[in-house]
Amino acid sequence: MSVTDTAKDLQDERLLERQGVRGVLDGVIDRARGGDLGMIPVVAGLVVIWTVLQILNSYFLSSANLVNLAMESAAVGVIALGVVCVLLVGEIDLSVGSISGLSAAIVAVLFVDQGLPVWAAILGAVVAGAVIGWLYAQVYNRFGVPSFVVTLAGLLAFLGFQLWVLGAKGSINLPFDSGLVFFAQLAFVPAWLSYVLVAVAAGGLFATGFLHARERRGAGLSFKSVSTLLARSAALLLALGFVVWYLNQTRGVGWMFVFFVALVLVMHYLLTRTKWGRAVYAVGGNTEAARRSGINVKAVFTSAFVLCTTFAAVGGILAAARLAAANQSSGGGDVNLNAIAAAVIGGTSLFGGRGTAFGALLGIIVIQSISSGLTLLNLDSSFRFMVTGAVLLLAVALDSVARKSRTSHGRA
Repeated sequence: MSVTDTAKDLQDERLLERQGVRGVLDGVIDRARGGDLGMIPVVAGLVVIWTVLQILNSYFLSSANLVNLAMESAAVGVIALGVVCVLLVGEIDLSVGSISGLSAAIVAVLFVDQGLPVWAAILGAVVAGAVIGWLYAQVYNRFGVPSFVVTLAGLLAFLGFQLWVLGAKGSINLPFDSGLVFFAQLAFVPAWLSYVLVAVAAGGLFATGFLHARERRGAGLSFKSVSTLLARSAALLLALGFVVWYLNQTRGVGWMFVFFVALVLVMHYLLTRTKWGRAVYAVGGNTEAARRSGINVKAVFTSAFVLCTTFAAVGGILAAARLAAANQSSGGGDVNLNAIAAAVIGGTSLFGGRGTAFGALLGIIVIQSISSGLTLLNLDSSFRFMVTGAVLLLAVALDSVARKSRTSHGRA
């Protein structure tokens, strides 16, 4: 174990030894001083962005606009979740946009032109995405070709496949009465059920925290008290309850956004509570050390690439359903860059080994907030690109500074 890891473990121990809200806050401050900023920069940035945009246009934080913002975030957010997986192992995928466009084309052709059931078309597109990730991993693991080059080649190749699949028509409309389009455009959670889901989320947070604390207690380690776990769950219950109540003032919470959040929660569990998740962070932190400790590094890389391309395929399907069409521009434009930017802005390190699944959620909300706000201000896309680029640069700069701070703190 490195000195940096030891210092981080000591910080974790001090955090767990404190009880109550004050102790948690003190622990967060200690981690920040040690260079582990976590979600602090992106949350603070989101507050600033929302405040400025609300001052400039009072409609921005309206329930109607936030509902639309959430729905527009889901498709690219799912793609960003896959990018988080591959960044955690210290690699990159530049082809997620092309893969999402290809998956949209596959669904449209199989469902509309070939007449297959929608579930079969979706399954075919998702499997195609997973196979692409497996191919990337084979080239990377067997021949040592950098992921930058492999996925750059994939960006061009699968864009060509997308155009070939669509054929001369170039665009295929999805039936508005199909369940897929309904799910992406008109399916909203009933108000009563949205509050039930909030209660389930708060209860789930307490249950997982309680079980984790019991495991630590059984191992003779310090653990969080029941009062601390209850306070944390109550805070989540109140926060999510208010959000749901506010969104229910208009259309409510879209099922597509709930699906995105569910994927984030599943990935968060896999990354933080499983042996595979620990292996992902280990490989991203130090590949050689992970190999010497007995981790199957090649298998971890393969899983990261497959998850990335699979999520790209799912995101492409959601985007096509949202638009009710697949065409030559599907997955093009700024989809690729926004997905990668969302992962990085959300706190996932480009150096590997640091980041969370929630980074994809927060990062895409930041990007979509900028897009929505500038649209309300009647500013063209040039300003959106400039502002998003500035936010991305700031996020990477903060990550670099925090990384240096962690290194110096560990040596101290």
